[in-house]
Amino acid sequence: MSIDPGSYTPAPDLLKDRVIMVTGAGDGIGATAARTFAKHGATVALLGRTRQKLEAVYDAIESDGRPKPSIAVMDFATAVAGDYQDLADSIDSEFGRLDGVLHNAGILGHRSPIEHYEVATWLDVMHVNLNAQFILTQAILPLLKKSDDPTLVFTSSGVGRSGRAYWGAYAASKFGTEGLMQTLADECDWMRVNCINPGATRTAMRQAAYPEEDPAALKTPADIMATYLYLMGADSRGITGQSLNCQ
Repeated sequence: MSIDPGSYTPAPDLLKDRVIMVTGAGDGIGATAARTFAKHGATVALLGRTRQKLEAVYDAIESDGRPKPSIAVMDFATAVAGDYQDLADSIDSEFGRLDGVLHNAGILGHRSPIEHYEVATWLDVMHVNLNAQFILTQAILPLLKKSDDPTLVFTSSGVGRSGRAYWGAYAASKFGTEGLMQTLADECDWMRVNCINPGATRTAMRQAAYPEEDPAALKTPADIMATYLYLMGADSRGITGQSLNCQ
């Protein structure tokens, strides 16, 4: 399923009064999504592992005259269960609920045949890209239940739908993400749960995966925001258990 950016025009106040958490909000797609959500009226909870990058996004949102965001620093590679609960408690104290969550944070690992894939790297990628999403989702489900219109969005990939050589743990983690999304969507009829596939986008992760590729030939994160806005706003009511493409 795809949303045509040329035919979908989100209302300027599409996300007014909504509280939305974005993971991996420090740069790339996450930073752009956070600023875009704020531009359309949302109060954004910025989550990432590098305070300096999160503060830059925070300052940009404030400079744009948007609702004041919040910052939470967490490294999914090292966080323990109590850290996730502390985060949920902090958001509950500050905002009282979550209306939307964008699971955007992830790591690439390295591209190599399964035969030669390093076990330690495999475990790291699976933990950050899949296990951490499960733990965070479990912790914040009570906050989503407090919303009148909750939506949960996971980030997938083309290699999470059709396996491709040399994508190793990244591909496996995205297959797992698709499965987690579908399971939650079937369990939680009180909210929308979907996956989003950004496609080839001009990000640092894409450049690491395809170092010979010309970044200028790719869509920028700003170019693909229509699908993100659609899933975060009320226009997507009734859409759940789906994997949407941005391109």
